[in-house]
Amino acid sequence: MLNLNRFQMMIKQVTLISLLFLLLRGCNTQSTHDNIPAYFSEIEAATKENINLWDKDLYGAMLLVDPQTKNAFANEPDTAGILKPYGSVYSGVLPDDVNIANTAIDWNGKKWAMIMLPLPQNKQKRINLLAHELFHSSQPLLGFSLSNAENNHLDDRFGRIYLRLELEALKKAVQAPSEKELQQHLTNALSFRKYRNLLYPDTDITENLLELNEGIAEFTGLIISGRNKKQATEYFINGINTFFTNPTFVRSFAYFTIPAYGYLLYNIDKNWNKNITAETDLTEYFIQAFNINIPSDLKQTVETISDNYNGKEVIQEETEREERNRIIIAEYKQKFIELPHFELKFEQMSLSFDPRNIMPLEDMGTVYPNIKIIDIWGILTVENGALMSPSWDKITITIPLGTEGKKVTGDGWTLELSESYIVKKEEISGNYKVIKK
Repeated sequence: MLNLNRFQMMIKQVTLISLLFLLLRGCNTQSTHDNIPAYFSEIEAATKENINLWDKDLYGAMLLVDPQTKNAFANEPDTAGILKPYGSVYSGVLPDDVNIANTAIDWNGKKWAMIMLPLPQNKQKRINLLAHELFHSSQPLLGFSLSNAENNHLDDRFGRIYLRLELEALKKAVQAPSEKELQQHLTNALSFRKYRNLLYPDTDITENLLELNEGIAEFTGLIISGRNKKQATEYFINGINTFFTNPTFVRSFAYFTIPAYGYLLYNIDKNWNKNITAETDLTEYFIQAFNINIPSDLKQTVETISDNYNGKEVIQEETEREERNRIIIAEYKQKFIELPHFELKFEQMSLSFDPRNIMPLEDMGTVYPNIKIIDIWGILTVENGALMSPSWDKITITIPLGTEGKKVTGDGWTLELSESYIVKKEEISGNYKVIKK
């Protein structure tokens, strides 16, 4: 069984990240800063219009940040005076020790919703994104824990197959022309889900943790975005189809599962979300709310209905993907486990990463192709892969190739060391580590 107390304590040590899903959502962007006051007014009006969603106005302190320059625009001043008046808003450059990501952060005396610039040109997509992060800012006040659970089974062949089939069924559910067809597609979607969790014990727990975090946040963004029925249908169909092209599903699936179920239930019950808590099993909640009868023989059921949802194509694609990944996993094992490497243990870590392309490395951790980590020993920027340990207590990269002052470089990574730290090679193993002078 999963040790939830240990898992939740580990999560609290991490700056929880909800990265920009521009490609995943198919967004076009614009770079001008002239519209920033209008963006704040736009989201403020949208949250007030939807105050009944959570019986709370989610509008609060926001930072819109250029990730290249760290130039930030805010709707409120900070307590340290870094943000100066800039017309009707506030602006300043964030310090180097502040990681830039789409997330909720505590900084200079306030809880902020941070969103990276540029924002989507499309109004609904823009409001969706801003409302998603504002939910994360208000999440603790609404009684929901911040959680970023790993779901590495969704990188396994059968985990991916039955997630894809569930989402294919949800695509048909949002397009269903009748109550009967809606009920059938929802029953099939939840049957695929239950069978997936049957194949991978305890994954109902880890999936639920991420869905209570990112899934509910994205549902909130969807509702506040004000999409009509046609726009919402396009959002799900286009978004899920794009999602299927992502290299991995393990951290981004919740952006479509819970919003789809939630949207369909919201059409029936506008208050359903106010009945859930951080302890709610969302799968069982939706089964009861939609009055679904899950078949007793799940294996036979999913085999029978899979062809209604592109089953043969999905199975073939995932079988071929598994074969390709065996080669990649072998290369990663050699790179980060078998050959000499560089391990950096975390002390006061915050991070940002792209959740769409990570790769679980069996029980040895997860490879993040792109990740940035800030700790007391310095700033690590990785663009060619790093192995995160299963317990999130260290990161492994390839050996250093060069040093210039406090800047250490390797294959696709750069480490800017803090003044009191140095890199040391261990003579026996040939591995490297960071130590204090």
